[in-house]
Amino acid sequence: MVGDNGSGKSTLLKIISRIILPTQGVVRGKGRISSLLEVGAGFHDELTGRENIYLSGYVLGMKRHEIQKRFHEIVEFSGIEPFIDTPVKRYSSGMYVRLAFAVAAHLDSDILLLDEVLSVGDATFQKKCLSKIQEFAQQEDRTILFVSHNAQAVAHLCQQAVWLKHGRVKAIGPVQSIINQYQPVNQTQSVNLRQVWDKPKDAPGSDAVRIKSVELVPHLKDWKDPIDVRTPLTIKFQLWIMKEGLRLLTGLHLFSASGDVVLDVMSPFADYEKGLIEGECSIPGNFLNDGSYYISLIIYSDKWEELYYHRSALTFEVDDYRDKEMDFEGKWMGAIRPVSLLPVRLIQLEEKELITQPKPLV
Repeated sequence: MVGDNGSGKSTLLKIISRIILPTQGVVRGKGRISSLLEVGAGFHDELTGRENIYLSGYVLGMKRHEIQKRFHEIVEFSGIEPFIDTPVKRYSSGMYVRLAFAVAAHLDSDILLLDEVLSVGDATFQKKCLSKIQEFAQQEDRTILFVSHNAQAVAHLCQQAVWLKHGRVKAIGPVQSIINQYQPVNQTQSVNLRQVWDKPKDAPGSDAVRIKSVELVPHLKDWKDPIDVRTPLTIKFQLWIMKEGLRLLTGLHLFSASGDVVLDVMSPFADYEKGLIEGECSIPGNFLNDGSYYISLIIYSDKWEELYYHRSALTFEVDDYRDKEMDFEGKWMGAIRPVSLLPVRLIQLEEKELITQPKPLV
């Protein structure tokens, strides 16, 4: 489920979890439901981690022997074994969510409800959780209702999506189709091909380096023409170096509208004197697919220290274009569609060339 803040995503999960009653209508489900809607929801602060595992299991209608069967697996996944007999009121928010997710994901439930609580954990644990969710979803007769602002995670884990707006269903269907509809509406920036600052004191950056300008230059015959998949692009930028003898590199990150990284390119490290420097990078035509994109600029010192990261410096749209010979009118998948790659080749084989049964290896 996707949607802006206040659209009703968390409220809907609470209704399905039977935490609150709907003002009208009914919810029908089949099987055991486990949920992780808020950090520590369903835990008793005075009880230990061990006791809360059993409490959560009982609430789900599980027997003691069923919980014992999964107990060690839950504790191992959570990574908080040294603190399992400590009252959870002494846990950090990260420890709380580790144990809460481990319980929700490992107990024998048929329907798993997850709100945007995994953002509390560290990156390693988030990756571990997403892997576990995917494993759960692939089991037969299991269902996950997943609420997240991370469109990439939603697209990776889910097959169907619901877009909620002001408490109502705006759209429902295949996940990528819904994300493509939701993302453009949710963009905070419109098309922005150029940013310029006149003075270093007004420019974004740090004490070491500041950005004078960043620009996307489409190579078009007429500047009024739209950018389409055939259009070569050049990214140009200028930086004020604020310190003498600074050694640095710059990088450009190209993202699709869903937040996937399409390109990550960097300059080599070099020494620069105080003053103005400029750089550029080119993207050939017939490389990007149609869609929305944004570019971020990052600057590193020689110790790989991030001096400044200018997020969403440029935003742009790439329109579709099809040759007259191309009769396929559907959506071309992926963020790139380079013509330089060889197309799929099909060769008609003679009947005698067909291999009917491979010979066994000796």
